[in-house]
Amino acid sequence: MSNVAQLLLDISFHYLFPLSSTQMEPVLCYESTNGSCVKTIYPLSTRVILYIILCSTIILTVFGNLLVSASIAYFKQLHTPTNYLILSLAVSDLLLGTMVMFPAMIRCVETCWYFGDFLCKVYMSADIMLCTASILNLSFISVDRYYAVCQPLLYTRKITVHVVVIMILVSWSISALIGFGIIFLELNIWGIEEFYYTHIACEGGCVLFQTGLSSTLSSVLSFYMPAIIMLSVYLKIFLVALRQARSIQSITCKNSTKISRSQTKATKTLAFIMGTFLSFWTPFFICNIIDPFISYSTPPALFETLVWLGYMNSTVNPLIYGLFYSWFRKAIRLFISGNIFKSDISETKLFTE
Repeated sequence: MSNVAQLLLDISFHYLFPLSSTQMEPVLCYESTNGSCVKTIYPLSTRVILYIILCSTIILTVFGNLLVSASIAYFKQLHTPTNYLILSLAVSDLLLGTMVMFPAMIRCVETCWYFGDFLCKVYMSADIMLCTASILNLSFISVDRYYAVCQPLLYTRKITVHVVVIMILVSWSISALIGFGIIFLELNIWGIEEFYYTHIACEGGCVLFQTGLSSTLSSVLSFYMPAIIMLSVYLKIFLVALRQARSIQSITCKNSTKISRSQTKATKTLAFIMGTFLSFWTPFFICNIIDPFISYSTPPALFETLVWLGYMNSTVNPLIYGLFYSWFRKAIRLFISGNIFKSDISETKLFTE
């Protein structure tokens, strides 16, 4: 009887914790294909938990940013230059949730890519493009806040709808150029093509592999340089806002005080969004720039975790809007209640001027 119990225990153990490749034949992504990647089989319980967590994250990302985008696009009171930049940011987060996070979830849990080489390139390009678009949108938002706080008399003349449209086009154009250029021109493996296709590439794999030069340049262009510019701009805004707060105490004009408070609140909110972005993405970009110079020794699980930590910034942004912006909370209530379908609802005042 004890032998039977031991046998059942062994079966249960090996089911929950699969044998390593040294103890059994490795499982391939494509069993009938030469040069297939090795598939890692996680325990069923682990896969279920991962799918639940990642699916919930994707759903929150998509619906949260969809609500932000729909609110700004639908309500006429929200048609302002600043909100158009926020709309562009929300769209980049929305696309990240659909085009990047969903296939990334399947690849992460199943540890294989089953959608072909071309879609793999599109997926990796979209990943780089949308992450770059987010931080470039934030960069232009910081410029918008600079004029609103530091040069308020020039704000309406300098930051017009046409100027904001140009900002948005520049952000997306540069992002697309970086994202699709790096992947489809194979700049990420420039100089080591033979090594990559001989030792790294395999059927069923879809992981962005970069040389030290590629990872450094892409990280500097997509993250470090814009982040330094944003931090410098917001530091300048912070100092000017403090100076304005002191001087406005001696002014009794109620409207001036109200406008100043409104601009300060908007600046704090957008600075908080930027700070959140940096907090979520900095660990990944530090790892990304270091990994090629330490012989790619970063554990895959850690690298994947840092990537998803960065993705989750797109999940958090709508929660920040809901926390800081009363107009967003009111817009959500109108959407949920069904009042959004009334013909004149787009004229609703979501906040007092």
